[in-house]
Amino acid sequence: MYRFRSAGSFTGRIRLFMLFMGCMALVSCMTYYQRQQRFQSYFQSGNIEQAASVLENDRRAEKRRTRLLYYMDQGVVQHMLGNYRESNDFFEQAYILGEDYRKNIGDEALALLVNPNVTEYKGEPFELLMIHYYKAMNFVQLGDLDAALVECRRLNIALNALSDRYQSENKYRRDAFIHNLMGIIYDAAGDYNNAFIAYRNALQIYEEDYTRLFGVEAPRQLKYDLLRAAYRTGFHDQVRFFEERFGIEYEHRNTAGQGDLVFFWQNGLGPFKDELNLMFSLVRGAGGAMYFVNEDHGMSFPVHSTSRPSGNLGDLRVIRVALPRYVERPPVYSSARISAGGRSSALFLAQDLNAVAFQALEDRMLREMGNALLRLAVRQAAEQGIRREDETAGAIFGILGAIAEQADTRNWQTLPHSVHYTRLVLPEGEQDLSLELLLPGGNTARTLSLHSVIREGHTTFLNFHTPGTRR
Repeated sequence: MYRFRSAGSFTGRIRLFMLFMGCMALVSCMTYYQRQQRFQSYFQSGNIEQAASVLENDRRAEKRRTRLLYYMDQGVVQHMLGNYRESNDFFEQAYILGEDYRKNIGDEALALLVNPNVTEYKGEPFELLMIHYYKAMNFVQLGDLDAALVECRRLNIALNALSDRYQSENKYRRDAFIHNLMGIIYDAAGDYNNAFIAYRNALQIYEEDYTRLFGVEAPRQLKYDLLRAAYRTGFHDQVRFFEERFGIEYEHRNTAGQGDLVFFWQNGLGPFKDELNLMFSLVRGAGGAMYFVNEDHGMSFPVHSTSRPSGNLGDLRVIRVALPRYVERPPVYSSARISAGGRSSALFLAQDLNAVAFQALEDRMLREMGNALLRLAVRQAAEQGIRREDETAGAIFGILGAIAEQADTRNWQTLPHSVHYTRLVLPEGEQDLSLELLLPGGNTARTLSLHSVIREGHTTFLNFHTPGTRR
Protein backbone atom coordinates (compact mmCIF):
# COMPACT_ATOMS: atom_id res chain seq x y z
CA MET A 1 0.00 0.00 0.00
CA TYR A 2 1.39 3.38 -1.05
CA ARG A 3 1.55 6.33 1.32
CA PHE A 4 2.02 9.94 0.23
CA ARG A 5 5.48 11.26 0.91
CA SER A 6 6.32 14.87 1.61
CA ALA A 7 4.78 17.21 -0.91
CA GLY A 8 8.28 18.51 -1.46
CA SER A 9 9.46 15.20 -2.96
CA PHE A 10 9.06 14.48 -6.66
CA THR A 11 6.83 11.47 -6.10
CA GLY A 12 4.73 13.34 -3.55
CA ARG A 13 4.12 16.20 -5.97
CA ILE A 14 3.24 13.79 -8.76
CA ARG A 15 0.71 11.99 -6.58
CA LEU A 16 -0.90 15.26 -5.57
CA PHE A 17 -1.13 16.13 -9.24
CA MET A 18 -2.63 12.74 -10.03
CA LEU A 19 -5.25 13.35 -7.35
CA PHE A 20 -6.13 16.57 -9.15
CA MET A 21 -6.25 14.72 -12.48
CA GLY A 22 -8.52 12.11 -10.93
CA CYS A 23 -10.97 14.81 -9.85
CA MET A 24 -10.82 16.38 -13.29
CA ALA A 25 -11.42 13.02 -14.92
CA LEU A 26 -14.58 12.49 -12.88
CA VAL A 27 -15.87 15.97 -13.74
CA SER A 28 -14.97 15.49 -17.41
CA CYS A 29 -17.19 12.47 -17.95
CA MET A 30 -20.07 14.64 -19.22
CA THR A 31 -20.19 17.16 -22.03
CA TYR A 32 -21.19 20.74 -21.29
CA TYR A 33 -24.60 20.11 -22.91
CA GLN A 34 -25.22 17.17 -20.58
CA ARG A 35 -24.25 19.20 -17.53
CA GLN A 36 -26.72 21.90 -18.62
CA GLN A 37 -29.54 19.47 -19.38
CA ARG A 38 -31.98 20.73 -16.74
CA PHE A 39 -31.64 24.33 -17.88
CA GLN A 40 -31.79 23.29 -21.53
CA SER A 41 -34.96 21.26 -20.98
CA TYR A 42 -36.80 24.24 -19.50
CA PHE A 43 -35.50 26.65 -22.15
CA GLN A 44 -36.28 24.42 -25.12
CA SER A 45 -39.84 23.82 -23.90
CA GLY A 46 -40.38 27.59 -23.62
CA ASN A 47 -40.52 27.58 -19.82
CA ILE A 48 -38.26 30.60 -19.59
CA GLU A 49 -39.06 31.52 -15.98
CA GLN A 50 -37.96 28.08 -14.76
CA ALA A 51 -34.86 28.29 -16.96
CA ALA A 52 -34.02 31.64 -15.39
CA SER A 53 -34.54 30.15 -11.93
CA VAL A 54 -32.01 27.38 -12.65
CA LEU A 55 -29.42 30.00 -13.59
CA GLU A 56 -30.16 32.21 -10.60
CA ASN A 57 -29.83 29.30 -8.16
CA ASP A 58 -26.42 28.32 -9.51
CA ARG A 59 -24.27 30.04 -6.87
CA ARG A 60 -20.95 29.00 -8.39
CA ALA A 61 -21.69 29.96 -11.99
CA GLU A 62 -19.63 33.16 -11.94
CA LYS A 63 -16.62 31.34 -10.48
CA ARG A 64 -16.41 28.62 -13.13
CA ARG A 65 -14.44 28.80 -16.35
CA THR A 66 -17.76 29.03 -18.20
CA ARG A 67 -18.85 32.36 -16.72
CA LEU A 68 -18.98 33.91 -20.23
CA LEU A 69 -21.65 31.37 -21.17
CA TYR A 70 -23.48 32.03 -17.91
CA TYR A 71 -23.65 35.77 -18.62
CA MET A 72 -24.83 35.17 -22.20
CA ASP A 73 -27.50 32.67 -21.15
CA GLN A 74 -28.70 35.06 -18.44
CA GLY A 75 -28.81 37.82 -21.04
CA VAL A 76 -31.01 35.73 -23.33
CA VAL A 77 -33.50 34.60 -20.68
CA GLN A 78 -33.85 38.09 -19.21
CA HIS A 79 -34.39 39.46 -22.72
CA MET A 80 -37.12 36.90 -23.37
CA LEU A 81 -38.76 37.79 -20.05
CA GLY A 82 -38.83 41.46 -21.08
CA ASN A 83 -36.24 42.50 -18.47
CA TYR A 84 -34.21 44.48 -20.99
CA ARG A 85 -32.03 46.45 -18.55
CA GLU A 86 -31.11 43.34 -16.58
CA SER A 87 -30.43 41.54 -19.85
CA ASN A 88 -28.05 44.27 -20.96
CA ASP A 89 -26.26 44.19 -17.62
CA PHE A 90 -25.43 40.53 -18.20
CA PHE A 91 -24.51 41.06 -21.84
CA GLU A 92 -22.24 43.96 -20.90
CA GLN A 93 -20.40 41.69 -18.46
CA ALA A 94 -20.09 39.13 -21.25
CA TYR A 95 -18.79 41.80 -23.64
CA ILE A 96 -16.18 43.02 -21.14
CA LEU A 97 -15.08 39.46 -20.41
CA GLY A 98 -14.72 38.72 -24.12
CA GLU A 99 -12.75 41.92 -24.70
CA ASP A 100 -10.48 41.43 -21.68
CA TYR A 101 -9.73 37.77 -22.33
CA ARG A 102 -6.05 36.99 -21.95
CA LYS A 103 -4.49 33.57 -22.14
CA ASN A 104 -3.37 32.21 -18.80
CA ILE A 105 -0.04 30.48 -19.40
CA GLY A 106 -0.54 28.21 -16.39
CA ASP A 107 -3.98 27.14 -17.62
CA GLU A 108 -2.65 26.51 -21.12
CA ALA A 109 0.12 24.32 -19.73
CA LEU A 110 -2.34 22.42 -17.55
CA ALA A 111 -4.60 21.89 -20.59
CA LEU A 112 -1.76 19.94 -22.24
CA LEU A 113 -1.83 17.47 -19.36
CA VAL A 114 -5.58 17.33 -18.72
CA ASN A 115 -7.92 18.80 -21.38
CA PRO A 116 -8.89 22.24 -22.75
CA ASN A 117 -11.87 22.54 -20.38
CA VAL A 118 -9.52 23.71 -17.62
CA THR A 119 -9.07 27.03 -19.49
CA GLU A 120 -11.46 30.00 -19.43
CA TYR A 121 -14.03 29.79 -22.22
CA LYS A 122 -13.38 32.75 -24.53
CA GLY A 123 -16.28 32.41 -27.00
CA GLU A 124 -16.54 31.81 -30.73
CA PRO A 125 -16.26 34.94 -32.93
CA PHE A 126 -19.88 34.67 -34.07
CA GLU A 127 -21.03 34.24 -30.46
CA LEU A 128 -19.30 37.46 -29.42
CA LEU A 129 -20.95 39.29 -32.34
CA MET A 130 -24.40 38.07 -31.28
CA ILE A 131 -23.94 39.75 -27.89
CA HIS A 132 -24.33 43.06 -29.76
CA TYR A 133 -27.45 41.83 -31.56
CA TYR A 134 -29.20 41.19 -28.27
CA LYS A 135 -27.92 44.41 -26.71
CA ALA A 136 -29.17 46.41 -29.68
CA MET A 137 -32.58 44.71 -29.45
CA ASN A 138 -32.71 45.54 -25.75
CA PHE A 139 -31.87 49.19 -26.34
CA VAL A 140 -34.47 49.67 -29.07
CA GLN A 141 -37.09 48.10 -26.81
CA LEU A 142 -36.05 50.65 -24.17
CA GLY A 143 -36.40 53.43 -26.74
CA ASP A 144 -32.69 54.28 -26.63
CA LEU A 145 -31.56 54.41 -30.26
CA ASP A 146 -28.39 56.33 -29.32
CA ALA A 147 -27.24 53.38 -27.19
CA ALA A 148 -28.18 51.00 -29.99
CA LEU A 149 -25.94 53.04 -32.31
CA VAL A 150 -23.08 52.62 -29.82
CA GLU A 151 -23.54 48.87 -30.26
CA CYS A 152 -23.32 49.45 -34.02
CA ARG A 153 -19.94 51.10 -33.56
CA ARG A 154 -18.78 48.25 -31.35
CA LEU A 155 -20.02 45.86 -34.01
CA ASN A 156 -18.02 47.64 -36.67
CA ILE A 157 -14.84 47.32 -34.61
CA ALA A 158 -15.52 43.62 -34.00
CA LEU A 159 -16.26 43.00 -37.69
CA ASN A 160 -13.03 44.68 -38.76
CA ALA A 161 -11.08 42.56 -36.28
CA LEU A 162 -12.76 39.39 -37.61
CA SER A 163 -11.93 40.32 -41.21
CA ASP A 164 -8.30 41.05 -40.29
CA ARG A 165 -8.00 37.77 -38.41
CA TYR A 166 -9.09 35.54 -41.30
CA GLN A 167 -7.93 36.41 -44.80
CA SER A 168 -9.06 33.29 -46.65
CA GLU A 169 -12.23 33.65 -48.72
CA ASN A 170 -13.19 30.10 -47.73
CA LYS A 171 -13.48 30.95 -44.02
CA TYR A 172 -16.17 32.68 -41.98
CA ARG A 173 -14.55 36.13 -41.82
CA ARG A 174 -17.40 38.58 -42.48
CA ASP A 175 -20.95 38.66 -41.12
CA ALA A 176 -23.67 39.81 -43.50
CA PHE A 177 -26.44 39.68 -40.91
CA ILE A 178 -24.59 41.95 -38.50
CA HIS A 179 -23.96 44.51 -41.27
CA ASN A 180 -27.65 44.29 -42.16
CA LEU A 181 -28.59 44.86 -38.52
CA MET A 182 -26.35 47.92 -38.41
CA GLY A 183 -28.13 49.25 -41.49
CA ILE A 184 -31.56 48.74 -39.96
CA ILE A 185 -30.60 50.60 -36.78
CA TYR A 186 -28.96 53.48 -38.66
CA ASP A 187 -32.10 53.58 -40.82
CA ALA A 188 -34.33 53.81 -37.75
CA ALA A 189 -32.20 56.68 -36.42
CA GLY A 190 -32.58 58.60 -39.69
CA ASP A 191 -28.91 58.21 -40.62
CA TYR A 192 -29.64 57.08 -44.18
CA ASN A 193 -26.09 57.56 -45.44
CA ASN A 194 -24.60 55.08 -42.94
CA ALA A 195 -27.63 52.85 -43.41
CA PHE A 196 -26.97 52.73 -47.16
CA ILE A 197 -23.29 51.85 -46.59
CA ALA A 198 -24.17 49.08 -44.12
CA TYR A 199 -26.89 47.67 -46.40
CA ARG A 200 -24.49 47.70 -49.36
CA ASN A 201 -21.80 45.92 -47.30
CA ALA A 202 -24.35 43.33 -46.20
CA LEU A 203 -25.44 42.74 -49.80
CA GLN A 204 -21.84 42.21 -50.89
CA ILE A 205 -21.16 39.68 -48.13
CA TYR A 206 -24.38 37.78 -48.78
CA GLU A 207 -23.49 37.51 -52.46
CA GLU A 208 -19.78 36.76 -52.08
CA ASP A 209 -19.67 34.68 -48.87
CA TYR A 210 -23.05 33.61 -47.53
CA THR A 211 -24.47 32.11 -50.72
CA ARG A 212 -21.34 30.01 -51.18
CA LEU A 213 -20.56 29.06 -47.57
CA PHE A 214 -24.03 28.80 -46.02
CA GLY A 215 -26.53 28.69 -48.89
CA VAL A 216 -28.10 31.94 -47.64
CA GLU A 217 -28.97 34.47 -50.34
CA ALA A 218 -29.42 38.20 -49.86
CA PRO A 219 -32.91 38.71 -48.32
CA ARG A 220 -35.37 40.45 -50.60
CA GLN A 221 -36.16 42.84 -47.73
CA LEU A 222 -32.51 43.96 -47.73
CA LYS A 223 -32.82 44.90 -51.40
CA TYR A 224 -35.90 47.04 -50.73
CA ASP A 225 -34.19 48.70 -47.76
CA LEU A 226 -31.06 49.41 -49.80
CA LEU A 227 -33.11 51.11 -52.54
CA ARG A 228 -35.05 53.17 -50.00
CA ALA A 229 -31.88 54.27 -48.17
CA ALA A 230 -30.26 55.25 -51.48
CA TYR A 231 -33.34 57.29 -52.42
CA ARG A 232 -33.51 59.07 -49.06
CA THR A 233 -29.80 59.87 -49.21
CA GLY A 234 -30.22 61.38 -52.66
CA PHE A 235 -28.11 58.73 -54.40
CA HIS A 236 -30.43 58.55 -57.40
CA ASP A 237 -27.76 57.03 -59.64
CA GLN A 238 -27.42 54.21 -57.08
CA VAL A 239 -31.20 53.77 -57.08
CA ARG A 240 -31.15 53.26 -60.86
CA PHE A 241 -28.10 50.96 -60.64
CA PHE A 242 -29.65 48.66 -58.06
CA GLU A 243 -33.11 48.76 -59.68
CA GLU A 244 -31.56 47.31 -62.82
CA ARG A 245 -29.45 44.84 -60.86
CA PHE A 246 -32.33 43.56 -58.70
CA GLY A 247 -35.04 43.76 -61.32
CA ILE A 248 -37.07 45.88 -58.88
CA GLU A 249 -38.68 49.22 -59.67
CA TYR A 250 -38.53 51.37 -56.55
CA GLU A 251 -41.58 53.50 -55.80
CA HIS A 252 -41.29 56.04 -52.99
CA ARG A 253 -44.62 56.16 -51.17
CA ASN A 254 -46.19 58.75 -48.93
CA THR A 255 -46.02 57.34 -45.39
CA ALA A 256 -47.95 60.09 -43.60
CA GLY A 257 -49.81 58.63 -40.63
CA GLN A 258 -47.75 55.43 -40.84
CA GLY A 259 -44.70 53.89 -39.25
CA ASP A 260 -42.45 50.88 -39.79
CA LEU A 261 -42.46 47.59 -37.94
CA VAL A 262 -39.23 45.59 -38.19
CA PHE A 263 -39.91 42.07 -36.96
CA PHE A 264 -37.16 39.55 -36.11
CA TRP A 265 -37.97 35.88 -35.63
CA GLN A 266 -35.39 33.73 -33.85
CA ASN A 267 -36.19 30.18 -34.86
CA GLY A 268 -35.20 27.04 -32.98
CA LEU A 269 -31.88 26.51 -31.24
CA GLY A 270 -28.37 26.44 -32.61
CA PRO A 271 -26.20 23.33 -32.41
CA PHE A 272 -24.52 22.03 -29.30
CA LYS A 273 -21.00 20.65 -29.11
CA ASP A 274 -20.43 16.95 -28.61
CA GLU A 275 -17.30 14.85 -28.67
CA LEU A 276 -15.80 12.96 -31.60
CA ASN A 277 -13.30 10.25 -30.71
CA LEU A 278 -10.65 9.17 -33.23
CA MET A 279 -8.03 6.48 -32.79
CA PHE A 280 -4.46 7.23 -33.88
CA SER A 281 -1.30 5.16 -33.99
CA LEU A 282 2.10 6.67 -33.25
CA VAL A 283 4.39 5.54 -36.05
CA ARG A 284 8.14 6.05 -36.18
CA GLY A 285 9.72 6.82 -39.53
CA ALA A 286 13.25 7.16 -40.85
CA GLY A 287 15.67 9.38 -38.98
CA GLY A 288 13.60 9.38 -35.80
CA ALA A 289 10.59 11.14 -37.36
CA MET A 290 7.27 10.40 -35.67
CA TYR A 291 3.72 10.54 -37.06
CA PHE A 292 0.20 10.21 -35.65
CA VAL A 293 -1.71 8.09 -38.18
CA ASN A 294 -5.41 7.28 -38.59
CA GLU A 295 -5.68 4.89 -41.51
CA ASP A 296 -9.51 4.80 -41.56
CA HIS A 297 -9.72 8.52 -42.34
CA GLY A 298 -6.44 8.78 -44.25
CA MET A 299 -4.95 11.18 -41.66
CA SER A 300 -1.27 11.61 -40.88
CA PHE A 301 0.17 14.34 -38.68
CA PRO A 302 3.90 14.71 -38.02
CA VAL A 303 5.11 15.39 -34.50
CA HIS A 304 7.33 18.33 -35.42
CA SER A 305 10.67 18.69 -33.72
CA THR A 306 9.72 22.22 -32.63
CA SER A 307 6.67 20.99 -30.71
CA ARG A 308 7.87 17.50 -29.79
CA PRO A 309 8.16 17.12 -26.01
CA SER A 310 11.45 16.06 -24.52
CA GLY A 311 11.81 12.54 -23.29
CA ASN A 312 10.81 9.14 -24.58
CA LEU A 313 7.29 8.73 -25.95
CA GLY A 314 7.40 5.10 -24.98
CA ASP A 315 5.96 2.16 -26.89
CA LEU A 316 2.55 3.73 -27.40
CA ARG A 317 0.66 1.94 -30.16
CA VAL A 318 -2.91 3.30 -30.18
CA ILE A 319 -4.19 6.56 -28.71
CA ARG A 320 -7.62 8.18 -28.49
CA VAL A 321 -8.01 11.79 -29.64
CA ALA A 322 -11.09 13.71 -28.50
CA LEU A 323 -12.24 16.50 -30.82
CA PRO A 324 -15.27 18.81 -30.64
CA ARG A 325 -18.08 18.42 -33.13
CA TYR A 326 -21.37 20.21 -33.52
CA VAL A 327 -24.72 18.43 -33.42
CA GLU A 328 -27.58 20.18 -35.18
CA ARG A 329 -30.93 20.66 -33.45
CA PRO A 330 -33.39 21.01 -36.36
CA PRO A 331 -36.15 23.54 -35.57
CA VAL A 332 -39.80 22.54 -35.55
CA TYR A 333 -40.72 25.34 -37.98
CA SER A 334 -39.10 26.06 -41.33
CA SER A 335 -40.63 29.43 -42.24
CA ALA A 336 -43.20 31.99 -41.12
CA ARG A 337 -45.48 34.84 -42.20
CA ILE A 338 -46.58 37.87 -40.27
CA SER A 339 -49.76 39.84 -40.85
CA ALA A 340 -51.16 43.09 -39.45
CA GLY A 341 -53.53 45.83 -40.59
CA GLY A 342 -54.56 43.87 -43.64
CA ARG A 343 -50.92 43.52 -44.78
CA SER A 344 -48.85 40.37 -44.81
CA SER A 345 -45.22 39.49 -45.45
CA ALA A 346 -43.06 36.40 -45.49
CA LEU A 347 -40.12 36.42 -43.10
CA PHE A 348 -36.78 36.34 -44.92
CA LEU A 349 -33.84 34.24 -43.74
CA ALA A 350 -31.06 36.63 -42.69
CA GLN A 351 -28.74 34.45 -40.58
CA ASP A 352 -28.21 30.70 -40.38
CA LEU A 353 -26.33 30.42 -37.08
CA ASN A 354 -26.34 26.65 -37.34
CA ALA A 355 -24.39 26.80 -40.61
CA VAL A 356 -22.10 29.56 -39.30
CA ALA A 357 -21.21 27.44 -36.26
CA PHE A 358 -20.36 24.38 -38.34
CA GLN A 359 -18.24 26.47 -40.72
CA ALA A 360 -16.41 28.24 -37.88
CA LEU A 361 -15.41 24.91 -36.33
CA GLU A 362 -14.40 23.45 -39.70
CA ASP A 363 -12.18 26.50 -40.30
CA ARG A 364 -10.02 25.61 -37.31
CA MET A 365 -10.33 21.81 -37.21
CA LEU A 366 -6.71 21.24 -38.22
CA ARG A 367 -5.63 23.43 -35.30
CA GLU A 368 -7.93 21.49 -32.96
CA MET A 369 -6.41 18.25 -34.21
CA GLY A 370 -2.87 19.52 -33.76
CA ASN A 371 -3.58 20.71 -30.21
CA ALA A 372 -5.16 17.37 -29.28
CA LEU A 373 -2.20 15.40 -30.64
CA LEU A 374 0.29 17.69 -28.90
CA ARG A 375 -1.66 17.26 -25.67
CA LEU A 376 -1.36 13.48 -25.93
CA ALA A 377 2.33 13.64 -26.81
CA VAL A 378 3.09 15.85 -23.80
CA ARG A 379 1.07 13.59 -21.52
CA GLN A 380 2.83 10.47 -22.80
CA ALA A 381 6.25 12.02 -22.29
CA ALA A 382 5.23 13.03 -18.74
CA GLU A 383 4.05 9.49 -18.08
CA GLN A 384 7.42 8.05 -19.13
CA GLY A 385 9.19 10.52 -16.82
CA ILE A 386 7.01 9.48 -13.89
CA ARG A 387 7.55 5.79 -14.65
CA ARG A 388 11.28 6.27 -14.23
CA GLU A 389 10.64 7.44 -10.66
CA ASP A 390 7.73 5.12 -9.83
CA GLU A 391 6.35 2.53 -12.25
CA THR A 392 2.99 2.26 -10.49
CA ALA A 393 2.52 6.03 -10.31
CA GLY A 394 3.34 6.29 -14.02
CA ALA A 395 0.77 3.64 -14.90
CA ILE A 396 -1.90 5.40 -12.82
CA PHE A 397 -0.99 8.72 -14.46
CA GLY A 398 -1.49 7.13 -17.88
CA ILE A 399 -4.90 5.72 -16.95
CA LEU A 400 -6.09 9.02 -15.48
CA GLY A 401 -4.81 10.89 -18.50
CA ALA A 402 -6.77 8.63 -20.83
CA ILE A 403 -9.92 9.13 -18.77
CA ALA A 404 -9.44 12.91 -18.59
CA GLU A 405 -8.94 13.24 -22.36
CA GLN A 406 -11.92 15.28 -23.52
CA ALA A 407 -12.70 17.83 -26.19
CA ASP A 408 -13.89 21.33 -25.37
CA THR A 409 -17.66 20.92 -25.75
CA ARG A 410 -18.61 24.35 -24.42
CA ASN A 411 -20.67 26.71 -26.56
CA TRP A 412 -23.53 29.23 -26.34
CA GLN A 413 -26.52 26.91 -26.52
CA THR A 414 -29.39 29.42 -26.21
CA LEU A 415 -28.62 31.04 -29.56
CA PRO A 416 -31.28 30.44 -32.22
CA HIS A 417 -30.83 28.07 -35.15
CA SER A 418 -31.59 30.93 -37.55
CA VAL A 419 -32.87 34.51 -37.65
CA HIS A 420 -35.55 35.69 -40.09
CA TYR A 421 -36.96 39.19 -40.48
CA THR A 422 -39.14 41.56 -42.48
CA ARG A 423 -40.40 45.14 -42.50
CA LEU A 424 -44.07 46.21 -42.60
CA VAL A 425 -45.38 49.74 -43.09
CA LEU A 426 -48.46 50.05 -40.84
CA PRO A 427 -50.91 52.75 -39.73
CA GLU A 428 -49.98 54.42 -36.47
CA GLY A 429 -51.64 53.16 -33.30
CA GLU A 430 -52.11 49.77 -31.70
CA GLN A 431 -51.73 46.82 -34.03
CA ASP A 432 -52.68 43.19 -33.53
CA LEU A 433 -50.18 40.94 -35.26
CA SER A 434 -50.59 37.38 -36.46
CA LEU A 435 -47.47 35.19 -36.70
CA GLU A 436 -48.11 32.08 -38.79
CA LEU A 437 -45.51 29.34 -38.20
CA LEU A 438 -45.07 26.84 -41.03
CA LEU A 439 -43.80 23.26 -41.07
CA PRO A 440 -41.18 22.05 -43.58
CA GLY A 441 -43.96 20.86 -45.91
CA GLY A 442 -45.54 24.32 -45.95
CA ASN A 443 -48.52 23.53 -43.73
CA THR A 444 -49.43 25.89 -40.90
CA ALA A 445 -48.44 24.49 -37.50
CA ARG A 446 -49.40 27.37 -35.21
CA THR A 447 -50.69 30.91 -35.40
CA LEU A 448 -49.62 33.22 -32.60
CA SER A 449 -51.16 36.57 -31.67
CA LEU A 450 -48.76 39.42 -30.88
CA HIS A 451 -49.22 43.11 -30.21
CA SER A 452 -47.34 46.28 -31.08
CA VAL A 453 -47.80 50.05 -31.06
CA ILE A 454 -46.81 51.93 -34.22
CA ARG A 455 -45.74 55.58 -34.16
CA GLU A 456 -45.91 57.82 -37.20
CA GLY A 457 -42.51 58.29 -38.82
CA HIS A 458 -40.80 55.91 -36.41
CA THR A 459 -39.50 52.35 -36.58
CA THR A 460 -40.86 49.90 -34.02
CA PHE A 461 -38.83 46.75 -33.36
CA LEU A 462 -40.23 43.43 -32.26
CA ASN A 463 -38.43 40.11 -31.95
CA PHE A 464 -39.77 36.71 -30.99
CA HIS A 465 -38.06 33.39 -30.25
CA THR A 466 -39.56 29.93 -30.80
CA PRO A 467 -36.91 27.69 -29.19
CA GLY A 468 -38.57 24.33 -29.93
CA THR A 469 -36.55 21.73 -31.84
CA ARG A 470 -37.24 18.35 -33.42
CA ARG A 471 -34.40 16.72 -31.50
